[in-house]
Amino acid sequence: MKANSRAGKTAAVRHARRVNGSCACDTHEARKAVAVDAEIKEANRHRLRRIEGQIRGLQKMVEDDRYCADIITQIASVQEALRGVARNLMRNHLHHCATKALRSGKKEETQAMYDELLELIYAHLR
Repeated sequence: MKANSRAGKTAAVRHARRVNGSCACDTHEARKAVAVDAEIKEANRHRLRRIEGQIRGLQKMVEDDRYCADIITQIASVQEALRGVARNLMRNHLHHCATKALRSGKKEETQAMYDELLELIYAHLR
């Protein structure tokens, strides 16, 4: 039941953002970040290219019937690498997008950002 109510709230928040355009990251029709730190962006691109290589390695391990425990260990490594990218993105989001929204003084924009941040936290605490 808890997951269903969270999913309903998540959908409602997304709908409100589309209707009101009340996310600080909304600059036009397509959602874009307010600002992206160049070093974080480059680090994320580099990390994602490395993860892409790890995924190809996992595919080869499966094709070659490698030992299941070895594959699982590599999957955990990929998951941790993805979490690292997510942490960098969250850092940037908090520093730029969230800060702008929370300092805007607009109640709807501030509330939408609080809801968005909570949604991100709930989704990634699993």
